[in-house]
Amino acid sequence: MIGIERVRVSYGAAVALAGVSERVADGEWLAVIGPNGAGKSTLLRCVASLARHDGQVTVGGRPVAGLPRRQLARLVAYVPQSPVLPPEMTAGDYVLLGRTPHIGYLRMETAADRRICGDLLDRLQLTAMAGRPLATLSGGEAQRLVLARALAQQAPVLVLDEPTSALDLGRRVEALELIDEIRRERSLTVLSAVHDLTLAGQFADRLLLLADGQVAGAGTARTVLRTDVLGPVFGPAVEVLADSGGSPVVISHRRGAAAAHQGPVDTPPGPADTPAGAVDMPPGPADTPPGTLDIPPGPADTPPGPVDTPPGPADAPPGPPVTPPGPGR
Repeated sequence: MIGIERVRVSYGAAVALAGVSERVADGEWLAVIGPNGAGKSTLLRCVASLARHDGQVTVGGRPVAGLPRRQLARLVAYVPQSPVLPPEMTAGDYVLLGRTPHIGYLRMETAADRRICGDLLDRLQLTAMAGRPLATLSGGEAQRLVLARALAQQAPVLVLDEPTSALDLGRRVEALELIDEIRRERSLTVLSAVHDLTLAGQFADRLLLLADGQVAGAGTARTVLRTDVLGPVFGPAVEVLADSGGSPVVISHRRGAAAAHQGPVDTPPGPADTPAGAVDMPPGPADTPPGTLDIPPGPADTPPGPVDTPPGPADAPPGPPVTPPGPGR
């Protein structure tokens, strides 16, 4: 369904894609993975005919370059990473925009169009928000709404650029489950960019790993999601484990984690009972009562006496006038 042949994209001296080639079969889900700046979004924009490129991109055997926008919208539904949302438009009307390629000029949407959009709002749990302005939606709600609009196009190819990045983990899985469910119902071809490598491996049929605008790996999750494959691309902090079913799970390690997690047990012993503010205080008798911290130490067994108590040893100044002993004694 999707053919990508030697696609190259440059922005001045910077090369975003350096001759990438790939094919996506009818009904297949290909997830494009890779670090930031690898060329994932650029590749998706080429398939949606939104980025100028060398080489050729075809959908259903037809080159996308030069296709009228209405015809292209009937072939490819595209969800951008940062969609533009008219703040005053309601959520329901926004989803109806997805039916535009199927509505004739100077015509209105039909009851069938509204039924299609209403069903999608219901499946994405957005029905209660249909009358709300887009400006009042949260980031996650808006992202689900953009997905609903794309699905409303009923195009055979669905191109998704980070479609779940603003969703919490539970909503993320729900959205991907819905995409997969509709893909199987309609035999859709899905091309998506996904940052969560574990989820990409769980939902996509195949993975395409990009690095510096070039293909660094391609194949099933078990082929691509391996430490020796991901390590050179993402760095040594990435490790691939296996879950109870043997499926790959990608985790990351914090650099210097061992040192950061050391607790007080490994800390060299110090004066644990030293009160705050007394670090520079010269040591005195352990039983010196509060209020006498600045008094030089005297004989520990000299009890306080009245004001006219005869002086003790010459080097022992008198204690505080008629000060009763504190609780420390």
